[in-house]
Amino acid sequence: MKQVKKSFPDISPRAWEHPADTAALAALKRIPGLDELLKRILTVTTDKSLRLIALGSAVRVTERQFPRLHRLREEACMLLDLREPPELFVSQSPFLNAGAIGVNRPFIGLNSALIGQLEDEELLAVIAHELGHILSGHVLYKTLLYILLRVSTEIVPVGKLVLAGVIAALKEWDRRSEMSADRAGLLATQDPQVSFTVLMKVAGGSYPQEMSLDEFLNQAAEYEKGGDVIDSVHKLLNLMEESHPFAVLRLAELKSWHDSGAYAKILSGDYPRRSDAEDLRSTFERAAGSYREEMERSQDPLASALRDFGKRMESAGREVGKQAEDLFKGLFGGSFPPGTGAGPFGPGGQAGPGSGPQPGTAEPEDPDGSDRRDEAKRSESDSDRGSGSQSS
Repeated sequence: MKQVKKSFPDISPRAWEHPADTAALAALKRIPGLDELLKRILTVTTDKSLRLIALGSAVRVTERQFPRLHRLREEACMLLDLREPPELFVSQSPFLNAGAIGVNRPFIGLNSALIGQLEDEELLAVIAHELGHILSGHVLYKTLLYILLRVSTEIVPVGKLVLAGVIAALKEWDRRSEMSADRAGLLATQDPQVSFTVLMKVAGGSYPQEMSLDEFLNQAAEYEKGGDVIDSVHKLLNLMEESHPFAVLRLAELKSWHDSGAYAKILSGDYPRRSDAEDLRSTFERAAGSYREEMERSQDPLASALRDFGKRMESAGREVGKQAEDLFKGLFGGSFPPGTGAGPFGPGGQAGPGSGPQPGTAEPEDPDGSDRRDEAKRSESDSDRGSGSQSS
């Protein structure tokens, strides 16, 4: 029996975007004129060229060509509320891969290996993944990254150094954007097992009878928490040149999002709409919170070491503060330094008002009475001087 799926009218891509992806795009869009400048440049150059390459070397999907893919594209667009379906092309290739590219007229390219090795629902996940990129506005910056990668191999070394930082930052964002698009794919299939199986096939090929999803999940857990800090450094270095996060990382991230309740919340109809105002401050706060949560949740040895180091520093800071407070209490009889008015000294470290004996306190003691005898003698002397002056 065919599954009855829920559609998502007016759904905003913020519903499925990874917070770090959303924040990075928001930051890029805040640069005055950048979007418009990129669109103008790319539209008259690379955008036209890429579409002509697809039109001349691949097969365009229509009702009469790859009708199965045509039907799946229509279904994915209906579920994610994309009213103008993008063009879809199939290219001959043995690799399980797909991509969305373009500016004014983004289009999707599927490698032919996908058609023979994926079931219908798995293909739906792939197509919805690419639609997620288009709806999120990823394709403009993905196209820019594609151009920069090609240009960087053809220019002088000095130019490569200039572009290296830009390319590295775009690659980090690009990998995050793949995790966002995986969520869009899950919203289309509405079956976690299907989306997880796609990632397993991307890693191991179309041999489902030879693979176990449970074992692949165990493998993902081992990758995250296994090894030591040196292994963690190798993981970071290995990922730097990749366009996509490794399949086990994508699987772990998608499962975490599903298990968090965010997926179920969207299915219930509780999701941001395109008509809702976007709060940029909240966007950056969610991104920061997401990184903190990832750090707390991660079982990676390097992340654990950094987390433990941070906790030790925080504990040491509290201990130093307590010792300083105790020191001031011992020196000045209060919990604050002199000159604040909080201890026995007034402002400036001088004896302040009320620093002498206060009501209800004992006067200083005079054990031998010497002070009182001296006072009596002074009184007698004053009396004698007063008498002498009258007789003269």
